[in-house]
Amino acid sequence: MPRISAWDMPVLQSVLPVVESSRHVRTSAEAVDRVARWMAYEEFAPPDGSVEGPFNFGPDPDTIIDATLLTSSLNFAYTDFESGERFEADYDGGTWADAEAMFARIHLAHRGGTAIFDGGFLAEVTAADLAVIFEGSIEMPMLAERAQILNEIGRVLVDRYDGRFHNFVRSCEPAAYADGNGLLERLTSEFPRFADTSTYNDKPVIFYKLGQLCLWSLHVALSGTGTLSIRDLDNMSAFADYILPVALNAMEVLGYTDELEHRIATQDLIPRDSAEEIEIRAHTIYATALLTDAINAIRPADRQVVIPQVDYRLWSVYHAAFPTLRPHHLTRTIMY
Repeated sequence: MPRISAWDMPVLQSVLPVVESSRHVRTSAEAVDRVARWMAYEEFAPPDGSVEGPFNFGPDPDTIIDATLLTSSLNFAYTDFESGERFEADYDGGTWADAEAMFARIHLAHRGGTAIFDGGFLAEVTAADLAVIFEGSIEMPMLAERAQILNEIGRVLVDRYDGRFHNFVRSCEPAAYADGNGLLERLTSEFPRFADTSTYNDKPVIFYKLGQLCLWSLHVALSGTGTLSIRDLDNMSAFADYILPVALNAMEVLGYTDELEHRIATQDLIPRDSAEEIEIRAHTIYATALLTDAINAIRPADRQVVIPQVDYRLWSVYHAAFPTLRPHHLTRTIMY
């Protein structure tokens, strides 16, 4: 069976001990094979920018980089922790939910002249400012935390990169891993908000959800133009969030103990860094890697896929159907 190189990278290497010791979550190899037998024949979104997103920031690569890094920094927590209501926003003739609602409000702010990509602005922005920028159906959750994140990022950009994300990106190797100078390595070391790690049985567990998603988004947006192409996409793992576990659980790839199943169904808050939360995320990454390998074992050599393509297939279908499906686990975190 083909084996994607991501298995040898820090994220997947770190989740394997969690998978082996899990008490609350399990992955079904039988279900992985069953799903792969039909999913392998689907079309997967190509990672070349040929599928356009809903919000166009124009042709300037620097603006696209700035927009991508900003949205990646804020791409977390769209569900109200008390009511369970999702953040939605009306824009440009449509109603957008969750991350897309956040993208819509950033697009509107940029189009309206707010210096939202400037490090100086980010270093001083307040929660009250963000409440206006991100006006929607509910108050966007965790505004104070979002302001703190942007303040920290803004200061780094002003101090080191002339106030702009694109200067940082252009100073890195266009790869996730490059002996410490890869974009993912630098992003997670220079900007603490991307250092998405936990500890399980006294061992570090690396997730890097937003950092990897940022690289994938940059590649999808810019590789077709020749401006920026991430050269080691096969080293990337799944972006462990709220929706992927719903998809995998619905397909019986992920299974939970009765207690955890009940906690998720009743929207009981599962603490960040708890064993349950870490196991959900670790198995999500592990199962998606298994599924990618199983799919590639069926597909011809010229139609192999990388993990982020399988991730997007799962996320896009189940995010669209989410309101009619089972609830996702609820964790208060800035990491997803």
